[in-house]
Amino acid sequence: MAIDSTGFQPNPQELNTGWIASVAARTPAAYFGMVLGLSGLGNAWRAAEQTWHIGNGISEWILALAAIVWAVLVILFAAKAVLATDKLVTEINHPVQCCFVGLIGVATMLIAGAAEPYSYTAGAALFIVGFVFTGIFAVWRTGGLWHGERDPATTTAVLYLPTVAGSFVTATIASSLGYQDWGQLAFGAGIFSWLAIESVLLHRLLMGPMTPPALRPTLGVQLAPAPVGAVAYISVSGGAPDMFVHALIGYGILQLVVLLRLSQWLREAGAVMGFWAFSFGATSMATAPVRLLGHGDNAAISVVAPITFFLANLLVLGLTVMTVWLLVSGRMYAKPVTAK
Repeated sequence: MAIDSTGFQPNPQELNTGWIASVAARTPAAYFGMVLGLSGLGNAWRAAEQTWHIGNGISEWILALAAIVWAVLVILFAAKAVLATDKLVTEINHPVQCCFVGLIGVATMLIAGAAEPYSYTAGAALFIVGFVFTGIFAVWRTGGLWHGERDPATTTAVLYLPTVAGSFVTATIASSLGYQDWGQLAFGAGIFSWLAIESVLLHRLLMGPMTPPALRPTLGVQLAPAPVGAVAYISVSGGAPDMFVHALIGYGILQLVVLLRLSQWLREAGAVMGFWAFSFGATSMATAPVRLLGHGDNAAISVVAPITFFLANLLVLGLTVMTVWLLVSGRMYAKPVTAK
């Protein structure tokens, strides 16, 4: 073994720890967006396999990949908490990056939903862990926001993540575990949080300065509340098609079309991991119509379902290819986004 310039022989264990600490320190919580996108696509395929009788376990392969990514990220964040505590504290205190920390719990609940058909006990245990983390973080972060004196430039769609995404996913997974009544309570928390925050975000977009390129991918989260809420509503209500769920999907389509209109403007951010923010909303937009078809819906939903399913698959495939390219080219760990 080589001896360093000080004359001491390096300890292999210390070298390994240093490498892990370095990677963990540069892994932002926003990367859990990959788990949301992959889990969302896996759930869309589960719905498609039941409704259209297509695929041959494709959903389970996608969900298995989501579980692997989730496990790697959980390990890295545990290492970050121990070996790079200062980096974690900085991230938690960042006005934009902080909200992504809530994705750790949300992603864990989605993996619980993936595991539940194989082991109810494992699914329930993961759900409890994810729910507790999500609930504690959402209350802590919301309380901090209520202090006021926030820079309007840092107001982005990531504000939805702690309460809206957390509540809607709680509603969906709680229902899959057999607790629809508790899921209905979570759905209420999510939908009213969404409506309250949406007005603040639209005021910022309409009246504030133009969002800088580095922050534009966060607009992908703007797509999520309506379709994620639709999936949650289908779960807590039993799945029968009605006007309200159609309205949620309709608003999601409006958000999708507006974001497509902004595609050139959004691409000024370059190829960055932040674009995974679009994946959960897009895959939920695919899941909700397909699940409604499975409950006897037709007409407009029968037209929407195959289109949104195709677009969701195309998006996640593109994001996956981009991620592999960023990783191989050494560009996956870019500078954290700032409001400047």
